[in-house]
Amino acid sequence: MPGNQKQPVLAIMSKRIAIIPARYDSKRFPGKALALISGKPMIQHVYERAIRCKELDEVYIATDDERIFRCAKGFGAEVILTWKGHRTGTERVFEAAERLGLKDEDIVINIQGDQPAFNPAIISILIEGLKESDVATLKYPIKGDEILDPNIVKVVTDKEGFALYFSRAPIPYVRDKKEGFFYKHLGFYGYRMGFLKKFINLPEGVLERLEKLEQLRVLENGYKIKVIESPYDSVDVNVPEDVKKAEDAISSLKEPF
Repeated sequence: MPGNQKQPVLAIMSKRIAIIPARYDSKRFPGKALALISGKPMIQHVYERAIRCKELDEVYIATDDERIFRCAKGFGAEVILTWKGHRTGTERVFEAAERLGLKDEDIVINIQGDQPAFNPAIISILIEGLKESDVATLKYPIKGDEILDPNIVKVVTDKEGFALYFSRAPIPYVRDKKEGFFYKHLGFYGYRMGFLKKFINLPEGVLERLEKLEQLRVLENGYKIKVIESPYDSVDVNVPEDVKKAEDAISSLKEPF
């Protein structure tokens, strides 16, 4: 099985590039990349947090929309205009990474464009996970209403911290109704460029299609995803009602951005 192969340690001289995929035509929240949050477009919040991570060499926004392109240029971001036909953010990230000429050993960080209130230290933690796998992501403990919210993806892992499954449903199912433990998946991925090339060419999985979660394609094809518990939460904006939550998260940050 390809997922059982021992992974090499990060190459010392590898580049570390973050790419933020952003599209306008979100089904649940059209135009959300440009939605104003605490007076700034959401995509600007994401970019300004990403550039504060000292582990990154460069940060880019990848979009297929001229409105997002012009907005990002307006606040000084590096922007790549991509093909409109991409089905997923990962495909958009891959196109941008290829055009940047990244090598197989280089690190590509995919920061979802709907994460306006994350702590930049998250990215450093994510990069550490790539010492054990070609792809890594993050989780954070949750409770209450978040467990039942299908917009919040849950994850379970094995004892070594590798993903067993991702779902929009509450997992694990706690049969005896005593207090269980639940983790949500945070919208950040780290890849080696060589693996990202493989991922793009893998067939869509059955579980991926049912759950509408592309990370399941990795698991369905026998590869491993390292999942690291983050000490910091990150509010994602899926629907208009989430804007207020994001503004509250931004105002509660100890360090101003």
